[in-house]
Amino acid sequence: MIVAVDAAGGDYYPKNPVEGALQAVEENSELTVLLVGPEDQVNKELANHDFDIKRVLVHDAPQVIGMEESPAQAVKTKQQSSIVVGVGLHKAGKCDAFVSAGNTGALLAASMFGLGKLKGVLRPTIASYFPTIKGFRLLVDAGANLEIKPEAAVQFAKMGQIYCQQILKIDNPKVGLLNVGEEEGKGTDLLKEIHAELKDHDNFVGNVEGKDILPGKADVFLCDGLVGNIVLKFGESIPEIVQQMIGGAVKEMGLSKEEVGQIQKVLHTALSSFNYENVGGIPFLGVNGVSIVGHGGSSPLAIKNMIKSAVQTVENDVNGKIVASLN
Repeated sequence: MIVAVDAAGGDYYPKNPVEGALQAVEENSELTVLLVGPEDQVNKELANHDFDIKRVLVHDAPQVIGMEESPAQAVKTKQQSSIVVGVGLHKAGKCDAFVSAGNTGALLAASMFGLGKLKGVLRPTIASYFPTIKGFRLLVDAGANLEIKPEAAVQFAKMGQIYCQQILKIDNPKVGLLNVGEEEGKGTDLLKEIHAELKDHDNFVGNVEGKDILPGKADVFLCDGLVGNIVLKFGESIPEIVQQMIGGAVKEMGLSKEEVGQIQKVLHTALSSFNYENVGGIPFLGVNGVSIVGHGGSSPLAIKNMIKSAVQTVENDVNGKIVASLN
C-alpha cells in the first residue's frame, strides 16, 4: 500500500505532514508513504527523524497552493504544486491514495479534473464526519455542491451509506434528509422532490431536523453543501465555546483548584468526540480514486489518522462498491 501525502499542505507544513506520515508508517508495517512537496524542505524536516528510507519516499513538487488562493486558478497555474502533482501520481498509478491538509477547494478541483468521476456518478461529494452521542456519523454534502438535484441527492445517500458500512462499520445505516420539519410536506419544492425520490430508498427515515443530529437519529444526514458546511462549521465551534462558557461560570462560582480540575477532566472526556484529530480527514466520494482532505491545522496525529482512513478506503474497496450500487 502506497499513500501519497501532501507535505506542503496545511498550516504547519512540512513538520506536521512529515511527522504524521512517519507515525503512520511505524503503525502499519505494510505501508509506504510518498511525501509530495518542495524536496529541500521535506528532506530538511526528515533529517530530524529516524526512518526507513525504503518506506518513506520523497517526490519533488516545488510549488505550494496557499489556503486562501482561488482553487480553480491555483490548480490551473500551479501545475508543479504538491496537490496537482500528488493527484497526478495517483492518477498514474504510482500510489493508491492521496491525502492533504491543504486547500480543500484546490484538492477537490484537482481530483475532479485529474481523477474524474466513478462510472455512474453524477457529481462527487464531500462527506464529513460529525459527532453524535452514538459516535461519528456522516454529513453529506459538506460543502462541495452548494445546490443539488434530486437524482444526485439519491446518489449521495447511497455513497454515504456505503462509506458508513465499510469504514464506520455501521450495519444498515439510516439516511435522514435535513429539513425544517419532520413532516413529509415540509421544506422547499426541491426538498419535497428529494424526499419523494428517497421515499422508497433503503433505510430512509424521512425528514430530520437540526435537533436530531447530535442524538444520532440517522447515520447519514443528507443536505446540500450550503447547509452542510454551515452545520459543520457550527459543530467545530461547539467545544471551544462550551469551554469558555463553563470557564466563566467556574470563575463566578469561585470553585477550588481541585473542583476545577475535576470539571476539566469531565469536559475533556465529554468533548473528545468533537476532536477532528481522531478521524483525520474526510473523503471526496464519487471521484475515480481515493482523495482525502483534512483540517488546515492538522496535527501529526490527524495526519496519521487521515492516512489510516485512506488505507481503509482502499482495502475495503469503497469505490468498487459505490460503482456496483449505481450501475
